Amino acid sequence: MPVHEIRAFNRFYTNLIGALDYSKHLYTPYTLTESRVLYELAHAPRTDAADLRAELSLDAGYLSRLLAKFERDGLVERAPSALDSRRQRITLTPSGREAAALLDERSREAVSTMLSRVDPAERDRLTESLRSVRDILQRSRGIDAARPALRDPGPGDLGWIVQRHGALYAAEFGWNADFEGLVARIVADFTQDHDPHLERVWIAELDGRPVGGVMCVRDDAPGTARLRLLLVEPSARGHGVGRQLVDAVVEFAREVGYRELVLWTNDVLASARRIYQGAGFTLVAEKPHRSYGADLVGQDWRLSLQEGTVR
Repeated sequence: MPVHEIRAFNRFYTNLIGALDYSKHLYTPYTLTESRVLYELAHAPRTDAADLRAELSLDAGYLSRLLAKFERDGLVERAPSALDSRRQRITLTPSGREAAALLDERSREAVSTMLSRVDPAERDRLTESLRSVRDILQRSRGIDAARPALRDPGPGDLGWIVQRHGALYAAEFGWNADFEGLVARIVADFTQDHDPHLERVWIAELDGRPVGGVMCVRDDAPGTARLRLLLVEPSARGHGVGRQLVDAVVEFAREVGYRELVLWTNDVLASARRIYQGAGFTLVAEKPHRSYGADLVGQDWRLSLQEGTVR
Protein backbone atom coordinates (compact mmCIF):
# COMPACT_ATOMS: atom_id res chain seq x y z
CA MET A 1 0.00 0.00 0.00
CA PRO A 2 2.73 2.62 0.78
CA VAL A 3 4.37 1.94 -2.60
CA HIS A 4 1.03 2.33 -4.37
CA GLU A 5 0.24 5.60 -2.57
CA ILE A 6 3.67 7.11 -3.23
CA ARG A 7 3.53 6.22 -6.93
CA ALA A 8 0.02 7.66 -7.18
CA PHE A 9 1.19 10.87 -5.51
CA ASN A 10 4.19 11.10 -7.85
CA ARG A 11 1.92 10.85 -10.89
CA PHE A 12 -0.47 13.41 -9.45
CA TYR A 13 2.22 15.94 -8.50
CA THR A 14 4.28 15.72 -11.68
CA ASN A 15 1.09 16.44 -13.60
CA LEU A 16 0.16 19.28 -11.21
CA ILE A 17 3.46 21.14 -11.68
CA GLY A 18 3.73 20.38 -15.38
CA ALA A 19 6.94 18.35 -15.02
CA LEU A 20 6.31 16.44 -18.25
CA ASP A 21 6.25 19.69 -20.24
CA TYR A 22 8.07 22.04 -17.93
CA SER A 23 9.18 24.56 -20.56
CA LYS A 24 5.59 25.08 -21.68
CA HIS A 25 4.37 25.19 -18.08
CA LEU A 26 6.70 28.09 -17.17
CA TYR A 27 6.89 29.59 -20.67
CA THR A 28 10.65 29.10 -20.86
CA PRO A 29 12.95 27.26 -23.30
CA TYR A 30 14.35 24.99 -20.56
CA THR A 31 13.42 21.48 -19.49
CA LEU A 32 12.94 20.58 -15.83
CA THR A 33 16.49 19.17 -15.62
CA GLU A 34 18.01 22.22 -17.32
CA SER A 35 16.06 24.51 -15.00
CA ARG A 36 17.28 22.61 -11.95
CA VAL A 37 20.92 22.85 -13.06
CA LEU A 38 20.53 26.61 -13.57
CA TYR A 39 18.98 26.86 -10.11
CA GLU A 40 21.91 25.01 -8.51
CA LEU A 41 24.44 27.20 -10.33
CA ALA A 42 22.67 30.32 -9.06
CA HIS A 43 22.20 29.18 -5.47
CA ALA A 44 24.76 26.53 -4.47
CA PRO A 45 27.92 27.71 -2.64
CA ARG A 46 30.04 25.33 -4.77
CA THR A 47 29.67 25.08 -8.53
CA ASP A 48 32.19 22.46 -9.62
CA ALA A 49 30.88 20.03 -12.25
CA ALA A 50 31.57 17.12 -9.89
CA ASP A 51 29.48 18.74 -7.15
CA LEU A 52 26.61 19.33 -9.57
CA ARG A 53 26.76 15.73 -10.73
CA ALA A 54 26.68 14.41 -7.16
CA GLU A 55 23.99 16.80 -5.93
CA LEU A 56 21.61 16.07 -8.81
CA SER A 57 22.57 12.40 -9.38
CA LEU A 58 23.14 13.07 -13.08
CA ASP A 59 25.08 10.97 -15.54
CA ALA A 60 28.47 12.57 -16.23
CA GLY A 61 28.04 12.47 -20.00
CA TYR A 62 24.54 13.92 -19.88
CA LEU A 63 25.65 16.77 -17.58
CA SER A 64 28.62 17.51 -19.82
CA ARG A 65 26.35 17.79 -22.88
CA LEU A 66 23.92 19.99 -20.98
CA LEU A 67 26.70 22.33 -19.83
CA ALA A 68 28.10 22.47 -23.37
CA LYS A 69 24.67 23.59 -24.56
CA PHE A 70 24.55 26.27 -21.86
CA GLU A 71 28.03 27.40 -22.88
CA ARG A 72 27.00 27.71 -26.54
CA ASP A 73 23.98 29.74 -25.45
CA GLY A 74 26.20 32.08 -23.42
CA LEU A 75 24.73 31.07 -20.06
CA VAL A 76 27.82 29.59 -18.39
CA GLU A 77 31.60 29.74 -18.43
CA ARG A 78 33.81 26.72 -17.68
CA ALA A 79 37.37 26.82 -16.34
CA PRO A 80 39.69 24.75 -14.12
CA SER A 81 38.88 25.20 -10.43
CA ALA A 82 41.26 27.46 -8.53
CA LEU A 83 41.14 24.95 -5.65
CA ASP A 84 41.82 21.80 -7.72
CA SER A 85 42.91 21.96 -11.36
CA ARG A 86 41.47 18.47 -11.92
CA ARG A 87 37.98 19.82 -11.27
CA GLN A 88 35.96 22.05 -13.57
CA ARG A 89 34.44 25.25 -12.20
CA ILE A 90 31.10 26.31 -13.68
CA THR A 91 29.94 29.93 -13.32
CA LEU A 92 26.89 31.69 -14.67
CA THR A 93 27.37 34.60 -17.04
CA PRO A 94 25.18 37.70 -16.67
CA SER A 95 22.82 36.13 -19.23
CA GLY A 96 22.83 32.93 -17.20
CA ARG A 97 21.95 34.78 -14.00
CA GLU A 98 19.11 36.55 -15.81
CA ALA A 99 17.81 33.21 -17.07
CA ALA A 100 18.02 31.66 -13.59
CA ALA A 101 16.28 34.67 -12.03
CA LEU A 102 13.48 34.49 -14.63
CA LEU A 103 12.98 30.79 -13.96
CA ASP A 104 12.89 31.42 -10.22
CA GLU A 105 10.36 34.22 -10.62
CA ARG A 106 8.06 32.16 -12.83
CA SER A 107 8.32 29.15 -10.56
CA ARG A 108 7.36 31.30 -7.55
CA GLU A 109 4.42 32.71 -9.52
CA ALA A 110 3.27 29.21 -10.49
CA VAL A 111 3.40 27.98 -6.89
CA SER A 112 1.66 31.14 -5.64
CA THR A 113 -1.12 30.57 -8.17
CA MET A 114 -1.45 26.96 -7.03
CA LEU A 115 -1.62 28.03 -3.35
CA SER A 116 -4.20 30.71 -4.12
CA ARG A 117 -6.63 27.89 -4.92
CA VAL A 118 -6.08 26.28 -1.51
CA ASP A 119 -8.36 27.26 1.36
CA PRO A 120 -6.32 29.66 3.56
CA ALA A 121 -7.24 27.56 6.58
CA GLU A 122 -5.56 24.54 4.94
CA ARG A 123 -2.29 26.18 3.86
CA ASP A 124 -0.44 25.71 7.15
CA ARG A 125 -1.45 22.04 7.24
CA LEU A 126 -0.30 21.61 3.64
CA THR A 127 3.14 23.17 4.20
CA GLU A 128 3.64 21.28 7.47
CA SER A 129 2.75 18.01 5.71
CA LEU A 130 5.23 18.72 2.92
CA ARG A 131 7.92 19.52 5.49
CA SER A 132 7.21 16.21 7.26
CA VAL A 133 7.50 14.25 4.01
CA ARG A 134 10.81 15.89 3.20
CA ASP A 135 12.24 15.35 6.68
CA ILE A 136 11.22 11.67 6.81
CA LEU A 137 12.71 10.89 3.40
CA GLN A 138 15.88 12.88 4.13
CA ARG A 139 16.46 10.96 7.35
CA SER A 140 15.87 7.66 5.53
CA ARG A 141 18.75 8.58 3.18
CA GLY A 142 21.04 9.70 6.00
CA ILE A 143 20.77 13.37 5.00
CA ASP A 144 21.01 15.99 7.74
CA ALA A 145 17.66 17.73 7.45
CA ALA A 146 18.93 20.59 9.59
CA ARG A 147 21.64 21.72 7.17
CA PRO A 148 20.72 25.07 5.67
CA ALA A 149 20.71 25.89 1.98
CA LEU A 150 22.39 29.03 0.65
CA ARG A 151 20.63 31.10 -1.99
CA ASP A 152 20.58 34.55 -3.56
CA PRO A 153 18.32 37.12 -1.86
CA GLY A 154 14.70 37.24 -2.96
CA PRO A 155 12.12 40.01 -2.55
CA GLY A 156 12.18 41.28 1.04
CA ASP A 157 15.41 39.52 2.03
CA LEU A 158 17.58 42.64 2.01
CA GLY A 159 15.06 44.39 4.23
CA TRP A 160 15.10 41.33 6.48
CA ILE A 161 18.90 41.66 6.82
CA VAL A 162 18.51 45.25 8.06
CA GLN A 163 15.63 44.44 10.41
CA ARG A 164 17.26 41.38 11.97
CA HIS A 165 20.60 43.12 12.48
CA GLY A 166 18.86 45.96 14.27
CA ALA A 167 16.70 43.69 16.44
CA LEU A 168 19.35 41.07 17.31
CA TYR A 169 22.18 43.45 18.16
CA ALA A 170 19.84 45.56 20.30
CA ALA A 171 18.65 42.47 22.18
CA GLU A 172 22.03 40.78 22.59
CA PHE A 173 24.43 43.75 22.99
CA GLY A 174 22.22 46.76 23.70
CA TRP A 175 23.29 48.61 20.53
CA ASN A 176 21.12 51.56 19.54
CA ALA A 177 19.49 52.50 16.23
CA ASP A 178 22.78 53.93 14.87
CA PHE A 179 23.83 50.36 14.07
CA GLU A 180 20.63 49.58 12.20
CA GLY A 181 21.12 52.80 10.24
CA LEU A 182 24.65 51.70 9.29
CA VAL A 183 23.37 48.33 8.07
CA ALA A 184 20.62 50.05 6.08
CA ARG A 185 23.21 52.27 4.33
CA ILE A 186 25.41 49.28 3.48
CA VAL A 187 22.46 47.40 2.02
CA ALA A 188 21.22 50.47 0.13
CA ASP A 189 24.67 51.07 -1.39
CA PHE A 190 24.85 47.44 -2.52
CA THR A 191 21.35 47.57 -4.02
CA GLN A 192 22.01 50.77 -5.95
CA ASP A 193 25.46 49.95 -7.30
CA HIS A 194 27.10 46.54 -7.30
CA ASP A 195 28.90 44.36 -9.81
CA PRO A 196 27.23 40.91 -9.89
CA HIS A 197 30.48 39.40 -11.20
CA LEU A 198 32.45 40.52 -8.15
CA GLU A 199 29.90 41.11 -5.38
CA ARG A 200 27.21 38.86 -3.89
CA VAL A 201 24.79 38.39 -1.03
CA TRP A 202 23.90 34.97 0.36
CA ILE A 203 20.83 34.08 2.40
CA ALA A 204 20.91 30.91 4.52
CA GLU A 205 17.53 29.19 4.51
CA LEU A 206 16.42 26.48 6.93
CA ASP A 207 13.01 24.81 6.73
CA GLY A 208 11.84 27.43 4.25
CA ARG A 209 12.79 30.51 6.31
CA PRO A 210 15.83 32.82 6.29
CA VAL A 211 18.16 32.17 9.23
CA GLY A 212 21.35 33.96 8.18
CA GLY A 213 23.09 36.11 5.63
CA VAL A 214 26.40 37.57 4.53
CA MET A 215 27.75 39.91 1.87
CA CYS A 216 30.92 40.07 -0.25
CA VAL A 217 31.74 43.48 -1.76
CA ARG A 218 34.70 45.18 -3.37
CA ASP A 219 37.00 47.06 -1.02
CA ASP A 220 38.72 50.34 -1.85
CA ALA A 221 42.11 48.59 -2.12
CA PRO A 222 42.69 47.00 -5.55
CA GLY A 223 42.26 43.22 -5.64
CA THR A 224 40.60 43.19 -2.21
CA ALA A 225 37.13 42.01 -1.23
CA ARG A 226 35.35 42.78 2.03
CA LEU A 227 33.13 40.40 3.99
CA ARG A 228 30.20 42.28 5.54
CA LEU A 229 27.03 41.77 7.58
CA LEU A 230 27.47 38.19 8.73
CA LEU A 231 24.33 37.24 10.65
CA VAL A 232 22.97 33.98 12.10
CA GLU A 233 19.62 33.75 13.86
CA PRO A 234 19.84 32.40 17.43
CA SER A 235 17.49 29.53 16.53
CA ALA A 236 19.91 28.36 13.82
CA ARG A 237 23.16 28.56 15.79
CA GLY A 238 24.95 25.26 16.24
CA HIS A 239 24.10 24.05 12.73
CA GLY A 240 27.27 25.45 11.12
CA VAL A 241 25.37 28.26 9.36
CA GLY A 242 28.00 30.93 10.09
CA ARG A 243 30.88 28.79 8.84
CA GLN A 244 28.89 27.83 5.74
CA LEU A 245 28.26 31.49 4.93
CA VAL A 246 31.88 32.53 5.51
CA ASP A 247 33.14 29.59 3.41
CA ALA A 248 30.85 30.70 0.58
CA VAL A 249 32.37 34.20 0.66
CA VAL A 250 35.94 32.87 0.76
CA GLU A 251 35.38 30.50 -2.15
CA PHE A 252 33.59 33.13 -4.21
CA ALA A 253 36.37 35.68 -3.61
CA ARG A 254 39.00 33.12 -4.67
CA GLU A 255 37.11 32.03 -7.75
CA VAL A 256 36.58 35.54 -9.15
CA GLY A 257 40.24 36.45 -8.62
CA TYR A 258 40.49 38.58 -5.48
CA ARG A 259 43.93 38.46 -3.88
CA GLU A 260 42.78 39.31 -0.37
CA LEU A 261 39.65 39.22 1.77
CA VAL A 262 39.23 41.61 4.71
CA LEU A 263 36.60 42.32 7.34
CA TRP A 264 35.97 44.64 10.28
CA THR A 265 34.23 43.47 13.45
CA ASN A 266 34.12 44.17 17.18
CA ASP A 267 35.71 42.25 20.02
CA VAL A 268 32.38 41.43 21.71
CA LEU A 269 31.34 39.24 18.77
CA ALA A 270 33.19 36.19 20.06
CA SER A 271 31.29 33.55 18.06
CA ALA A 272 31.91 35.37 14.79
CA ARG A 273 35.62 35.75 15.61
CA ARG A 274 35.94 31.99 16.10
CA ILE A 275 34.39 31.43 12.68
CA TYR A 276 36.81 33.91 11.08
CA GLN A 277 39.79 32.25 12.77
CA GLY A 278 38.59 28.83 11.64
CA ALA A 279 38.41 30.09 8.06
CA GLY A 280 42.04 31.29 8.21
CA PHE A 281 41.61 35.01 8.89
CA THR A 282 44.32 36.78 10.91
CA LEU A 283 43.77 39.69 13.30
CA VAL A 284 45.91 42.59 12.04
CA ALA A 285 44.76 45.64 14.03
CA GLU A 286 42.60 46.71 16.98
CA LYS A 287 41.30 50.15 17.98
CA PRO A 288 38.94 51.25 20.80
CA HIS A 289 35.92 53.30 19.74
CA ARG A 290 32.49 54.33 20.98
CA SER A 291 29.68 53.48 18.58
CA TYR A 292 26.03 52.40 18.72
CA GLY A 293 25.85 53.61 22.33
CA ALA A 294 28.60 51.25 23.57
CA ASP A 295 32.36 51.23 24.24
CA LEU A 296 33.86 48.73 21.82
CA VAL A 297 37.15 47.54 20.37
CA GLY A 298 37.11 47.41 16.57
CA GLN A 299 39.16 44.71 14.87
CA ASP A 300 40.53 44.38 11.35
CA TRP A 301 40.94 40.81 10.03
CA ARG A 302 42.64 39.71 6.83
CA LEU A 303 42.85 36.53 4.72
CA SER A 304 45.31 36.07 1.84
CA LEU A 305 43.82 34.33 -1.21
CA GLN A 306 45.44 32.83 -4.32
CA GLU A 307 47.39 35.06 -6.65
CA GLY A 308 45.16 36.58 -9.30
CA THR A 309 43.78 39.75 -10.76
CA VAL A 310 40.23 40.98 -10.43
CA ARG A 311 38.61 41.78 -13.73
